[in-house]
Amino acid sequence: MHGFDFDLFVVGGGSGGVRASRIAASHGARVGIAEAYRLGGTCVIRGCVPKKLMMYASQFRGAFEDARGYGWNIEGPFVHDWSRMVSARDKEIDRLEGVYRGLLDSAGVVVFQGRAELDGPNRILVGDQIISAKTILIATGAAPVRPDIPGAKFMATSDDIFNLRKAPSRIALIGGGYVACEFSGIFSGLGAQVVQLHRGEQILRGFDDELRDHLADQISRRGVDLRCGIQVTAVERTHDVLSVYLSDGSTLEVDTLMIAAGRQCATSRLGLDTVGVEVDDIGAIKVDQFSRTTNPGIYAVGDVTNRVNLTPVAVQEGHAFADTVFGGRPRAISHENVPNAVFSQPQAASVGLSETQAKAKYPNVKIFGSSFRPMTAALSSRDERALIKLVVDAGTDRVLGAHIVATDAAEIIQGLAIAIKSGVRKADMDATLGVHPTIAEEFVTLREPR
Repeated sequence: MHGFDFDLFVVGGGSGGVRASRIAASHGARVGIAEAYRLGGTCVIRGCVPKKLMMYASQFRGAFEDARGYGWNIEGPFVHDWSRMVSARDKEIDRLEGVYRGLLDSAGVVVFQGRAELDGPNRILVGDQIISAKTILIATGAAPVRPDIPGAKFMATSDDIFNLRKAPSRIALIGGGYVACEFSGIFSGLGAQVVQLHRGEQILRGFDDELRDHLADQISRRGVDLRCGIQVTAVERTHDVLSVYLSDGSTLEVDTLMIAAGRQCATSRLGLDTVGVEVDDIGAIKVDQFSRTTNPGIYAVGDVTNRVNLTPVAVQEGHAFADTVFGGRPRAISHENVPNAVFSQPQAASVGLSETQAKAKYPNVKIFGSSFRPMTAALSSRDERALIKLVVDAGTDRVLGAHIVATDAAEIIQGLAIAIKSGVRKADMDATLGVHPTIAEEFVTLREPR
């Protein structure tokens, strides 16, 4: 692998790129990595981690209200110090970025700060510096997009929202996916008036339909004005007020308008055309099962390939790439039965097939499920119901999918993901004793199919 500056050069310092760099270096490769913004990528810097910290902050208001039902004398109004939360959150993100940098340094990976662009075979430009590498990995992720409507420039993206230095008292969010559902709960919990606008018939496209309906109901019960089947047609700004014009002819006035209706693969201006790397019609890099692009010396992992756009998937794709190319252990990861969670309020989580997907694939499917009031709401005035659901192949008794809407749903789904990945049967779950009293135990007490 001599004659090049590096055996591997990684474009993008997010979770997938950092993992690939470290593992490749552990296999003896000389590795360089370029990051245009901050090490850690979307998840650590402006996604999963800071968002979940804000989710934790937003849950205290409801906890204070619930506490009265449990005998605590807590009087409102509850006042949240936005700037204090932001300062503490940013301090933690700085710490985590330092951890990422330390991991790369200890692995011997050379870090380049700046935007990288491919410049012909085996050549990378980082600023004015020309770097050569035998193998190149693209891990640039995806970026939020604004719609092509008048006044779109006034919308805050999911990146911009972390830069707000003042809490909005009125906010509208556009979108029905993970990000919109999570931030609607965050801002509602922090005391803002929240309107969530989604052009589709229901939120969370691709999830189990019953889960989608249940979560939409629960989000609305928590005070979010959720409106489906509606679009924003234009935005105007007058001083500090945004006028949001909707497709039904109505108008909203808000302090902040957040767009969370999709992300675009970050492949523009990468120079892919100079090296024969093909993208599909939405800009995602085409790869095979080993993350190899149409150029055999260039690979891509994570959201930039638009396979399963989740941080753990990008991490495992990066690890598998490094083992395959530099560790002498060719392996591809499976994109089936990947658990996922929405940190909405309450949370929603799934693994495996939805009811609709299962019935399209298997001739005889059984559905087990229950909706109930969780014990946490027993003494409070909170109007909340949990949902649990199992999708089972009646022919083999194998559990095909599990779905849940409840507080801490994400924590519960991880254990179920292990079971489903291992081929658990419904009879195995029936034979398992539950931990009482918990929401999770309901999954092993479901006896009669619907």
